[in-house]
Amino acid sequence: MIPAIIFTVSVVAFGQFGLYYWRATISAIAAQAITDRIRVAAGITHAGIAAQDFRNIIILKDLSPNLRGANGGFAAIRAYYAVVEKVGSIIPAMASWANAEMAICSRYAAVLMDQHLERNMVCAAQVRGM
Repeated sequence: MIPAIIFTVSVVAFGQFGLYYWRATISAIAAQAITDRIRVAAGITHAGIAAQDFRNIIILKDLSPNLRGANGGFAAIRAYYAVVEKVGSIIPAMASWANAEMAICSRYAAVLMDQHLERNMVCAAQVRGM
């Protein structure tokens, strides 16, 4: 019985550590600078990337060619965004937290899309140079 309890506590602690690490990685990437190119391409007219811009960025991602192989389709961040959005709508007290988290998801997706567009432009320049 004791080994089962220790195993369960270890698995929960490991899962919690993994979630915190993943969340810290998302925040670090989201803090990077975003060029105006992504705002223009996604049709974002305001200065910052907000929570409601996530869908525009994902649509842009789905429309742009992926010239460097599969990148997972943003599945994890899409799932996290959907869960946070649902939590924010179900629990009104968590709405401001949910909005802040969704904004981080939007900035994360924008940074990745900015990098994606940069890679595509470099690849296009290489093709033109041939």
